Amino acid sequence: MELDETDHAIVQALRQDARVSMTSLAQTLHISRAGAYARVKRLQAAGIITGYTVRTDPVLLGQHASAYVTLSVEQPAWQELRSRLQEIPEVEHIALVGGEFDVLLLVRARDTRDLRRVVLEKVQAIPSVRTSRTLLIFEDFPNLPMDDESAVST
Repeated sequence: MELDETDHAIVQALRQDARVSMTSLAQTLHISRAGAYARVKRLQAAGIITGYTVRTDPVLLGQHASAYVTLSVEQPAWQELRSRLQEIPEVEHIALVGGEFDVLLLVRARDTRDLRRVVLEKVQAIPSVRTSRTLLIFEDFPNLPMDDESAVST
């Protein structure tokens, strides 16, 4: 599916505020309400928009310890590993990556003791996990808009 400027603008607007009304979206983009609605439906049907979510502050939710955990794993076991990791509520994000390790996790826990429990007793207990490395997050910015012009570019 080819996306035009309006489609990209719709996606950007929804990334900023997924609760924006169709009327407001249409006014912002200078298109009709029906046009905005039809385009959003088309983006959903094409699988470009896969859902809507809420961004939260982990600390205010009681998750005072966060870490990125890298894993080296036995390759043939990826599907089972993914299923097991998805069962761990403290694992917020899973990514299969290339490079020096195979999997990158974002883990959030109540405190460092709870984080230790999750990494050592849940993640490392999965048979296909060969090694892990834990990188503590001292501060993160979960509500930073993904495409904000003020974001640092690399």
